[in-house]
Amino acid sequence: MELGLFQCIVVFIGFFILGIAGFGSALIIVPLLAWNWPLQWVVPLVLLMDVPAAMLHTGLNFRQVVWKELPPLLPSIVVGSLMGLAFMTLSPGNWPLVILGLYVLWVGVQGLRAKSIAMPNPNKARHFFGFMMGWVETMFGTAGPVVLAWFSVRLADPYLVRATMPMALVGISSIALFMMLISGGLSDPSLWRALLYLLPIALFGVWLGHRLALKLKSEIFKPVIYCFLCLSGLVLCARPLMN
Repeated sequence: MELGLFQCIVVFIGFFILGIAGFGSALIIVPLLAWNWPLQWVVPLVLLMDVPAAMLHTGLNFRQVVWKELPPLLPSIVVGSLMGLAFMTLSPGNWPLVILGLYVLWVGVQGLRAKSIAMPNPNKARHFFGFMMGWVETMFGTAGPVVLAWFSVRLADPYLVRATMPMALVGISSIALFMMLISGGLSDPSLWRALLYLLPIALFGVWLGHRLALKLKSEIFKPVIYCFLCLSGLVLCARPLMN
Protein backbone atom coordinates (compact mmCIF):
# COMPACT_ATOMS: atom_id res chain seq x y z
CA MET A 1 0.00 0.00 0.00
CA GLU A 2 1.31 3.43 -0.96
CA LEU A 3 1.83 5.71 2.04
CA GLY A 4 1.71 9.45 1.38
CA LEU A 5 1.12 12.84 2.93
CA PHE A 6 -2.66 12.38 2.86
CA GLN A 7 -2.53 9.30 5.10
CA CYS A 8 -0.15 11.03 7.53
CA ILE A 9 -2.43 14.07 7.83
CA VAL A 10 -5.51 11.90 8.36
CA VAL A 11 -3.79 9.92 11.14
CA PHE A 12 -2.57 13.08 12.84
CA ILE A 13 -6.01 14.72 12.78
CA GLY A 14 -7.73 11.58 14.05
CA PHE A 15 -5.43 11.12 17.02
CA PHE A 16 -5.32 14.85 17.71
CA ILE A 17 -9.08 14.62 18.21
CA LEU A 18 -8.58 11.58 20.44
CA GLY A 19 -6.21 13.64 22.56
CA ILE A 20 -8.85 16.33 22.98
CA ALA A 21 -12.07 14.35 23.42
CA GLY A 22 -10.93 10.85 24.42
CA PHE A 23 -12.47 9.21 21.36
CA GLY A 24 -13.12 9.72 17.66
CA SER A 25 -9.79 8.77 16.08
CA ALA A 26 -11.05 5.70 14.20
CA LEU A 27 -14.29 7.40 13.13
CA ILE A 28 -12.21 9.92 11.21
CA ILE A 29 -9.30 7.73 10.13
CA VAL A 30 -11.07 4.54 9.00
CA PRO A 31 -13.51 6.12 6.50
CA LEU A 32 -10.85 8.33 4.91
CA LEU A 33 -8.14 5.67 4.67
CA ALA A 34 -10.71 3.17 3.36
CA TRP A 35 -11.18 5.45 0.37
CA ASN A 36 -7.82 4.25 -1.04
CA TRP A 37 -7.04 1.17 1.04
CA PRO A 38 -9.13 -2.00 1.65
CA LEU A 39 -11.24 -1.93 4.81
CA GLN A 40 -9.85 -5.34 5.82
CA TRP A 41 -6.40 -3.73 5.90
CA VAL A 42 -7.35 -0.35 7.38
CA VAL A 43 -9.19 -1.69 10.45
CA PRO A 44 -6.28 -3.70 11.90
CA LEU A 45 -3.88 -0.84 11.14
CA VAL A 46 -6.04 1.62 13.08
CA LEU A 47 -6.49 -0.85 15.94
CA LEU A 48 -2.72 -1.32 16.17
CA MET A 49 -2.32 2.45 16.50
CA ASP A 50 -5.29 2.83 18.84
CA VAL A 51 -3.86 0.65 21.61
CA PRO A 52 -0.60 2.57 22.28
CA ALA A 53 -2.28 5.93 21.57
CA ALA A 54 -5.11 5.22 24.02
CA MET A 55 -2.58 4.00 26.60
CA LEU A 56 -0.72 7.30 26.25
CA HIS A 57 -3.98 9.21 26.73
CA THR A 58 -4.76 7.09 29.81
CA GLY A 59 -1.34 7.83 31.26
CA LEU A 60 -1.84 11.54 30.76
CA ASN A 61 -5.21 11.37 32.58
CA PHE A 62 -4.49 8.46 34.93
CA ARG A 63 -6.04 9.87 38.11
CA GLN A 64 -9.42 10.52 36.45
CA VAL A 65 -9.94 6.99 35.06
CA VAL A 66 -12.88 5.20 36.74
CA TRP A 67 -11.35 1.71 36.73
CA LYS A 68 -14.29 -0.12 38.34
CA GLU A 69 -16.45 0.47 35.24
CA LEU A 70 -14.23 -1.60 32.95
CA PRO A 71 -14.21 -5.29 34.10
CA PRO A 72 -18.02 -5.88 33.96
CA LEU A 73 -18.01 -5.12 30.22
CA LEU A 74 -15.37 -7.69 29.24
CA PRO A 75 -17.49 -10.88 28.81
CA SER A 76 -19.98 -9.29 26.41
CA ILE A 77 -17.16 -7.52 24.53
CA VAL A 78 -15.52 -10.90 23.87
CA VAL A 79 -18.79 -12.32 22.54
CA GLY A 80 -19.30 -9.28 20.31
CA SER A 81 -15.74 -9.55 18.99
CA LEU A 82 -16.26 -13.20 18.06
CA MET A 83 -19.46 -12.29 16.22
CA GLY A 84 -17.68 -9.45 14.41
CA LEU A 85 -14.91 -11.82 13.35
CA ALA A 86 -17.50 -14.23 11.95
CA PHE A 87 -19.13 -11.40 9.98
CA MET A 88 -15.74 -10.36 8.56
CA THR A 89 -15.10 -13.85 7.17
CA LEU A 90 -18.56 -14.09 5.63
CA SER A 91 -19.00 -10.56 4.24
CA PRO A 92 -18.81 -10.31 0.42
CA GLY A 93 -18.02 -7.30 -1.74
CA ASN A 94 -18.17 -3.71 -0.56
CA TRP A 95 -21.30 -3.82 1.59
CA PRO A 96 -19.29 -3.38 4.84
CA LEU A 97 -18.21 0.03 3.50
CA VAL A 98 -21.86 1.05 3.11
CA ILE A 99 -22.66 -0.11 6.65
CA LEU A 100 -19.68 1.80 8.00
CA GLY A 101 -20.69 4.92 6.08
CA LEU A 102 -24.25 4.80 7.41
CA TYR A 103 -22.97 4.22 10.92
CA VAL A 104 -20.58 7.17 10.75
CA LEU A 105 -23.31 9.37 9.25
CA TRP A 106 -25.72 8.40 12.04
CA VAL A 107 -23.12 9.26 14.69
CA GLY A 108 -22.49 12.64 13.08
CA VAL A 109 -26.19 13.52 12.83
CA GLN A 110 -26.85 12.47 16.43
CA GLY A 111 -23.91 14.55 17.59
CA LEU A 112 -25.10 17.65 15.74
CA ARG A 113 -28.57 17.20 17.18
CA ALA A 114 -27.05 16.76 20.66
CA LYS A 115 -29.02 13.57 21.19
CA SER A 116 -27.95 10.72 23.45
CA ILE A 117 -29.21 7.17 23.78
CA ALA A 118 -31.77 6.81 26.57
CA MET A 119 -31.31 3.81 28.86
CA PRO A 120 -34.01 3.33 31.53
CA ASN A 121 -31.89 0.70 33.32
CA PRO A 122 -28.19 1.03 32.46
CA ASN A 123 -27.25 -2.12 34.41
CA LYS A 124 -29.47 -4.31 32.21
CA ALA A 125 -28.11 -2.57 29.11
CA ARG A 126 -24.47 -3.43 29.97
CA HIS A 127 -24.45 -6.67 28.00
CA PHE A 128 -25.97 -5.07 24.92
CA PHE A 129 -23.50 -2.20 24.87
CA GLY A 130 -20.56 -4.49 25.62
CA PHE A 131 -21.60 -6.74 22.72
CA MET A 132 -21.90 -3.75 20.38
CA MET A 133 -18.50 -2.45 21.47
CA GLY A 134 -16.85 -5.74 20.55
CA TRP A 135 -18.80 -6.20 17.30
CA VAL A 136 -18.31 -2.68 15.94
CA GLU A 137 -14.62 -2.55 16.95
CA THR A 138 -13.83 -5.85 15.24
CA MET A 139 -15.82 -5.03 12.10
CA PHE A 140 -14.93 -1.36 11.65
CA GLY A 141 -12.51 -0.31 14.41
CA THR A 142 -14.90 2.52 15.39
CA ALA A 143 -16.50 1.56 18.71
CA GLY A 144 -15.83 4.97 20.28
CA PRO A 145 -19.42 6.30 19.98
CA VAL A 146 -20.82 3.11 21.56
CA VAL A 147 -18.37 3.48 24.45
CA LEU A 148 -19.29 7.17 24.73
CA ALA A 149 -23.01 6.38 24.87
CA TRP A 150 -22.43 3.93 27.72
CA PHE A 151 -20.11 6.03 29.86
CA SER A 152 -22.17 9.18 29.31
CA VAL A 153 -24.93 7.46 31.26
CA ARG A 154 -22.70 5.78 33.84
CA LEU A 155 -20.52 8.82 34.62
CA ALA A 156 -21.99 12.27 35.20
CA ASP A 157 -18.71 14.19 34.93
CA PRO A 158 -17.66 14.64 31.27
CA TYR A 159 -14.01 14.79 32.28
CA LEU A 160 -14.28 11.34 33.88
CA VAL A 161 -15.87 10.10 30.65
CA ARG A 162 -13.01 11.58 28.62
CA ALA A 163 -10.41 9.91 30.85
CA THR A 164 -12.08 6.49 31.12
CA MET A 165 -13.02 5.94 27.48
CA PRO A 166 -9.48 5.47 26.10
CA MET A 167 -8.69 2.77 28.67
CA ALA A 168 -11.89 0.97 27.67
CA LEU A 169 -10.81 1.26 24.04
CA VAL A 170 -7.45 -0.31 24.93
CA GLY A 171 -9.24 -3.42 26.16
CA ILE A 172 -11.72 -3.52 23.27
CA SER A 173 -9.05 -2.99 20.62
CA SER A 174 -6.76 -5.58 22.22
CA ILE A 175 -9.51 -8.20 22.15
CA ALA A 176 -10.32 -7.39 18.53
CA LEU A 177 -6.63 -7.58 17.58
CA PHE A 178 -6.29 -10.96 19.30
CA MET A 179 -9.23 -12.27 17.26
CA MET A 180 -7.61 -10.94 14.07
CA LEU A 181 -4.28 -12.50 15.02
CA ILE A 182 -5.90 -15.91 15.37
CA SER A 183 -7.61 -15.54 11.99
CA GLY A 184 -4.41 -14.40 10.25
CA GLY A 185 -5.55 -10.82 9.73
CA LEU A 186 -2.25 -9.36 10.99
CA SER A 187 0.11 -11.33 8.75
CA ASP A 188 0.55 -8.74 5.97
CA PRO A 189 4.10 -7.24 6.19
CA SER A 190 2.92 -3.99 4.59
CA LEU A 191 0.59 -3.51 7.56
CA TRP A 192 3.53 -3.42 9.95
CA ARG A 193 5.57 -1.16 7.68
CA ALA A 194 2.73 1.38 7.62
CA LEU A 195 2.43 1.11 11.42
CA LEU A 196 6.14 1.88 11.81
CA TYR A 197 5.72 5.20 9.97
CA LEU A 198 2.29 6.23 11.24
CA LEU A 199 2.48 5.35 14.96
CA PRO A 200 4.84 8.22 15.91
CA ILE A 201 2.48 10.63 14.14
CA ALA A 202 -0.46 9.18 16.06
CA LEU A 203 1.28 9.50 19.44
CA PHE A 204 2.32 13.08 18.71
CA GLY A 205 -1.26 13.91 17.75
CA VAL A 206 -2.58 12.50 21.06
CA TRP A 207 -0.04 14.45 23.09
CA LEU A 208 -0.70 17.72 21.26
CA GLY A 209 -4.47 17.27 21.50
CA HIS A 210 -4.18 16.63 25.23
CA ARG A 211 -2.12 19.76 25.73
CA LEU A 212 -4.76 21.79 23.91
CA ALA A 213 -7.56 20.18 25.94
CA LEU A 214 -5.92 21.45 29.13
CA LYS A 215 -6.41 25.01 27.88
CA LEU A 216 -9.64 24.82 25.89
CA LYS A 217 -12.96 23.07 26.40
CA SER A 218 -13.39 20.11 24.07
CA GLU A 219 -17.04 21.08 23.43
CA ILE A 220 -15.78 23.85 21.15
CA PHE A 221 -14.57 21.25 18.66
CA LYS A 222 -17.61 18.96 18.71
CA PRO A 223 -19.69 20.65 15.94
CA VAL A 224 -16.70 20.60 13.59
CA ILE A 225 -15.97 16.95 14.38
CA TYR A 226 -19.56 15.83 13.84
CA CYS A 227 -19.85 17.74 10.55
CA PHE A 228 -16.67 16.04 9.40
CA LEU A 229 -18.11 12.67 10.39
CA CYS A 230 -21.28 13.30 8.37
CA LEU A 231 -19.21 14.18 5.31
CA SER A 232 -16.98 11.12 5.74
CA GLY A 233 -20.02 8.85 6.05
CA LEU A 234 -21.61 10.20 2.87
CA VAL A 235 -18.39 9.87 0.89
CA LEU A 236 -17.84 6.30 2.11
CA CYS A 237 -21.41 5.29 1.20
CA ALA A 238 -20.89 6.64 -2.31
CA ARG A 239 -17.67 4.74 -2.95
CA PRO A 240 -19.20 1.33 -3.80
CA LEU A 241 -21.61 3.03 -6.23
CA MET A 242 -18.66 4.45 -8.17
CA ASN A 243 -16.90 1.08 -8.66
